[in-house]
Amino acid sequence: MLIEENKPLAPFTTFGIGGPARWFVEAASEEEITEAAAWAKKHAAKLFVLGGGSNLLVADAGFDGLVLRVALRGISAQDAATPSGQTIYQAAAGENWDHFVERTTQAGCAGIECLAGIPGTVGGTPVQNVGAYGQEVASVLSRVRAFDLQEHCFVEFAASECGFAYRRSRFNSADRGRYIVTRV
Repeated sequence: MLIEENKPLAPFTTFGIGGPARWFVEAASEEEITEAAAWAKKHAAKLFVLGGGSNLLVADAGFDGLVLRVALRGISAQDAATPSGQTIYQAAAGENWDHFVERTTQAGCAGIECLAGIPGTVGGTPVQNVGAYGQEVASVLSRVRAFDLQEHCFVEFAASECGFAYRRSRFNSADRGRYIVTRV
């Protein structure tokens, strides 16, 4: 795990503005997320989780803490043992959301095509319960894997446990700041 100091954040936001992070780490594995969380706790540093940087404004002064950029990659598909022969996808939190939607539609799958064009990463979609054209990610998501910053372990939530509402979930309301989404 490489922790950088005074890393400019502007290149990591869709607006392209903002000052530096006091410390910055890009986590490409769940182990690195665990290490970064432990490092922040040990150094009493505020922790900010960064995905795709959409809907994010960073002050010119930057962030005086550790910015953890989730860079987990990987998309897999498996046919579910259902009469309809449904395909179930798993996507790592750092994957580009629009790329993920494109991949599913190119494979002939239906279900999330209305969510094309939404900026950000897969990991951000359950946090905000993203939606467009009358569809929300809550209607197609089955499970969320996350790192629990309080208990220091990985947990999984069924969609029914995510507290989804319009642009809301347990991850940005009741449990804001507690979990780092790693896979959907």
